[in-house]
Amino acid sequence: MRLPRRMLTLHTAPVRRTSSVHAGVSSFVPSCSTTDVHSLELLQDFVSRARRLFVITGAGLSTESGIPDYRSEGVGLYARTDRRPMQHVEFVRSAKSRQRYWARNFVGWPQFSSHQPNAAHRALQRWEERGRLHWLVTQNVDALHSKAGQKGLTELHGCAHRVVCLGCGAISAREELQKRFVALNPGWRAQAGAVAPDGDVFIEDEQVLHFRVPSCEDCGGILKPEVTFFGDTVNKTTVQFVHHRLVESDAVLVVGSSLQVYSGYRFLLAASDRKMPVAILNIGPTRADHLAELKVSGRCGEVLSVIQSL
Repeated sequence: MRLPRRMLTLHTAPVRRTSSVHAGVSSFVPSCSTTDVHSLELLQDFVSRARRLFVITGAGLSTESGIPDYRSEGVGLYARTDRRPMQHVEFVRSAKSRQRYWARNFVGWPQFSSHQPNAAHRALQRWEERGRLHWLVTQNVDALHSKAGQKGLTELHGCAHRVVCLGCGAISAREELQKRFVALNPGWRAQAGAVAPDGDVFIEDEQVLHFRVPSCEDCGGILKPEVTFFGDTVNKTTVQFVHHRLVESDAVLVVGSSLQVYSGYRFLLAASDRKMPVAILNIGPTRADHLAELKVSGRCGEVLSVIQSL
């Protein structure tokens, strides 16, 4: 299957529909014109012609659930602050960095863990139920696809709802660790600042000085969220598994990702090598625009909600 190349910049004849972005979370979604009818028709045609669709999702999908991202123009973390995400080497080597990270994560966890899937997550889950979507790979760590009921799912960068011991490899639930934080830090309080993308909030360094961090209950090792921090690499077995799912597919759809990180971009390169048709739904440019036969600009929930998996 090979669609003619179409790079779309049309902004006429908008579809009239209710926004999928709830009041109070739209501050994390970049401004975007309503997607035009022609673009929707072309995306509908792309999805309808695919029989085993491979979908890659990114942070732009979850901004509509109230979770900020890093790179969105004007509203992402990099645009709002000079703060940068935790680096893998820093977390592993520095006890103070781990203390600061977990203190911030402890404060932000109740809000982060309460986020719910939005219209885009639910649409993709319906596509899977109807046999259109073969496999979904998400770069997000928020568990919203799982909450939506997605079954054929790879969380490429892990999941913040799980904790791993760097010593013995034991996996535990992040919610259980929250209880241990509470028990170890009775009466500890901190004034939270801006919300960060991966489940934490910004608090001043002096507020974390007395925050206590538990160790692994099995071996006393260092506890880390079961996510791929910046500077780390995705497990090779996971990458190989995803490549196998890609080979089984006949088209690729990117939803809400700029693909700036190579861990996700590699699958677009592989799809291009196999001459698989690629479509991208995203606000703003992506690293793979030159590989796409169809590029649609729009809010993920609004667009996917009107696309039928016939």
